[in-house]
Amino acid sequence: MIVGVPREIKADENRVALVPAGAEALVASGHEVLVETEAGVGSGFTDEAYAEVGATILDTADAVWAKADMIVKVKEPTESEHPRMRSGQVVFTYFHFAADERLTRAALKSRCVAIAYETVEHPTGELPLLTPMSEVAGRMAVQEGAKYLERTVGGYGILLGGVPGVLPAEVVILGGGVVGTNAATIAAGFGAHVTILDVSLPRLRYLAEVMPANVDTLYSNRHTILEQISRADVLVGAVLVTGGKAPMLVREEDLKLMKDGSVIVDVAVDQGGCVESARPTTHKDPTYTVHGVIHYCVANMPGAVPRTSTLALTNATFPYLLRLANQGWEDACRADPDLALGVNAVDGKLTYRAVADAFGLDYTPLTDVLS
Repeated sequence: MIVGVPREIKADENRVALVPAGAEALVASGHEVLVETEAGVGSGFTDEAYAEVGATILDTADAVWAKADMIVKVKEPTESEHPRMRSGQVVFTYFHFAADERLTRAALKSRCVAIAYETVEHPTGELPLLTPMSEVAGRMAVQEGAKYLERTVGGYGILLGGVPGVLPAEVVILGGGVVGTNAATIAAGFGAHVTILDVSLPRLRYLAEVMPANVDTLYSNRHTILEQISRADVLVGAVLVTGGKAPMLVREEDLKLMKDGSVIVDVAVDQGGCVESARPTTHKDPTYTVHGVIHYCVANMPGAVPRTSTLALTNATFPYLLRLANQGWEDACRADPDLALGVNAVDGKLTYRAVADAFGLDYTPLTDVLS
């Protein structure tokens, strides 16, 4: 199989979907690897490092997309990349279709095989290809929240951990999954007082057992959300519906309850956001203010720490990528139900129900396609 690695072109996206070690393993398995020039530079991997292990360096993205049987990326294809997807070509990346109808329709029109990292799922509900970036984003959420609390950038002027004689900041986290747990761990480590809200009592019991004493847990409902956001110095949106649009938990009018200079970090913005006033921002222009509340809604937060993020991501994605290359996507998905859940679109058909439901489109079970 010919595997193509184009350079990421989303704003300030420095990750790469395949490291030289992965390219070497693919070549050793008899596959051809095409890498767009400088695709890995942002993560510290030179063209020479890929060439030394047998990959071919191509000058343009068009050449990579045109020749590859399978494209492996980090972020969803941008509008300029939509026309490059073609019938029968496997595109293996984060798609977040439910938050982007235009991309969904472009993938259907291309008749490509769209396999989304974020919906590969274990029977336990774990999302193995989303987890590494959720870990990074959760930890970064607290770093960014602490930074934008500083008065010099418009914040309330609070030190996250306080000092002796002065109370620490209040950090409220909506969602106790991977993002929320990592955010809570870092915020607690800084010395903040942390409250995690979730609708799963088993999850709250687990968090209550493993978190330090400065972390409290609360069952999430409309009343507790409003109560907690009124106290919050930093609010982290960390909710997830696998493959679907994030639930809107905080309305724009609710922001009037929050302190002027408080900070919202909506990590769920990739999936539409859980705060009504959230809209995607970039690392170059990361924040805006609504009703006195600073919003940090960068849609590719891990792109700011690409070396860490690339290594964490490819550790998780490469075993699946190698199976797709060795077996072909159909046999690989027949053999691995977890991977099969990643298939969102095939030959113009939507094969992931949450995406079809998000836009009122027809849904076709993958089993029908494979049969």
